[in-house]
Parts: sequence; structure tokens; C-alpha cells
Amino acid sequence: MIKSRRQFITKTLALGTYGITITTGILHSPIVAAKWLKQRFILSDYDETIAHLFNGETLIDNHNKIKISRLPRIAENGAVVPIKISSHFEKITKIYILVKNNPHPLSAEFEISPAIEAEVSARLKMAKTSEVVVIVEADGKYYRRLKKVKVSIGGCGG
Repeated sequence: MIKSRRQFITKTLALGTYGITITTGILHSPIVAAKWLKQRFILSDYDETIAHLFNGETLIDNHNKIKISRLPRIAENGAVVPIKISSHFEKITKIYILVKNNPHPLSAEFEISPAIEAEVSARLKMAKTSEVVVIVEADGKYYRRLKKVKVSIGGCGG
């Protein structure tokens, strides 16, 4: 029972906000999102991951508009390997980071608004010495850049 005008306003606003949140889809099931992501990140072979992500599309190699920085040539600890990626392509929609020799090669996938200039950073786990592969999706094409990192101490349980 509502005893005051203040309670009435508070409960009405709370109920209205809840209703708008539910009907607009702001709240969604995290379980559904987790299952969708699991399909991408569970693949254990690099070639299989590339085939699954890009469906046979051609990857254009070593493009100079992809800049990889902060990625060391020798990582003392594979548990924390920093990377920063910037790119000057028009209409970038996604950036993928893969580590070839990891148990699960796909390390990160970023969805980016085409209206901004892309710049992302992350910390990778690397099991052993491997090539780090950065793939940028822009204007419906895929551009790839590779950089080898030597790992002294493995970070994926090794």
C-alpha cells in the first residue's frame, strides 16, 4: 500500500524504468551471449579458427595501415603480454587478435564503430613462442599483420 505521494512517485518511476528496460532489450540473457562467444573461442587449431571466422575470404597480408605497438619481441612472462593496435583504414568494423601456437588461437575480438579511428589495447596470454596475428575488417575486406614474440615463461598453464 502506498502511504505518501513520494512513495507513489518513486514506485511509479521504478516500475516505468523497469518496463522500458525490458521492452527495449537493454537486458538480455548473458547465457545466450556466452554460448555464441564460446563457439568462436573454443576452436583449438589456428587454420580451423581462420576458416571459421572468415569463411574462406582472402586475407591481405602485411598492410602498412595496421600498426602493432607495445608488443615485445621477447616476453619474459607469457601470462601478461601487452599489445596495442591502431589502424587508419576507413570504416573499420572489427579487429581480431590471434596467437598461432596458443591452445585456443583467438585471443580477442573487438567490434568497432566505423565512425571512429580504431585503436585498441589488450594483454595476451601466450603459451609459447608464437606469431601474433592481427586481422582488421574494413570495407568488407580483411587485412592481416603478423609479429613474432619469443616467450621465456609460458602463460597458459606452462
